[in-house]
Amino acid sequence: MEITLSQYAGFCEGVERAYDIVEKVAKDPETKRPVFVLGSLVHNDEVVRKIEEMGIKKISVDGNLMGFLNSAKKEIGTLIITAHGIGPKIYKFAEKNNINLIDTTCPKVIKVQRLAESFSKRGYQLVIIGEKNHKEIKGIYEWAKEKAFIVENQEDLQNINLDPEKKVAVISQTTQDREFFEQSAKQIKEKYPQAEIINSICMTTHDRQTEIKELARKNDIVIVIGSPKSANSNRLWEIAKNINSKTYFIEREDELKEGWFANCKKVAIAAGASTPRWIIEDVTRKLKSMGNKS
Repeated sequence: MEITLSQYAGFCEGVERAYDIVEKVAKDPETKRPVFVLGSLVHNDEVVRKIEEMGIKKISVDGNLMGFLNSAKKEIGTLIITAHGIGPKIYKFAEKNNINLIDTTCPKVIKVQRLAESFSKRGYQLVIIGEKNHKEIKGIYEWAKEKAFIVENQEDLQNINLDPEKKVAVISQTTQDREFFEQSAKQIKEKYPQAEIINSICMTTHDRQTEIKELARKNDIVIVIGSPKSANSNRLWEIAKNINSKTYFIEREDELKEGWFANCKKVAIAAGASTPRWIIEDVTRKLKSMGNKS
């Protein structure tokens, strides 16, 4: 059985950077403790577990986050913002309460946040192509002063109702599907010709999505490794599945089933941007073991 590993499998630059920063913070004796992280650093349970083993505690960002932080502010030494980013309220909170803030927001996400903030200040009607409940989108929405129309699906697209006399700008979640973004941008532009379209999808995300199409066509089976909570991992699976019905989504090697690989000659492995190297290596090792048996 021939195994092809995606050249983009695993941590992207933004996630790698965030994880490295957190490791240094955990090991630094000068770090103000206790250390808390705002939600999951990345959407992967194995990575979250390793971070907890470093002595860093996770704060849920669901519900009344600011209420919780205000009640617990005297107990917080250092607060870590995850790679997905967050809204401006946290920065003001940390400064006001003299809390050490470590910002691991991906630079590409920061760029989208600044675009949202800038368009909002200039009075634009902002459209964000992305998932409404995704952490990155929630942060971008807050930077836009919570005045934006979020498009997650075709229904949202059809329900857009903007003032044709005012300026319109369209931006995107960094991990958004490129085809859906381009389709949405085209429809918005047809309805509002004055709209400014900014493709803010991360290039690495684009490259992963382009590659997975090729892998799905050239292989008998595609294995996508990632967390069900990971937007970019799920998107890779959806793209591959639309091309190759024998595409399987797993979190770790023990989810592989030998029955999938009957008469399989070529298998491709892809992984989302939040999937750590060690999980990819475990899956590859097990697949090689299966291949040797057949």
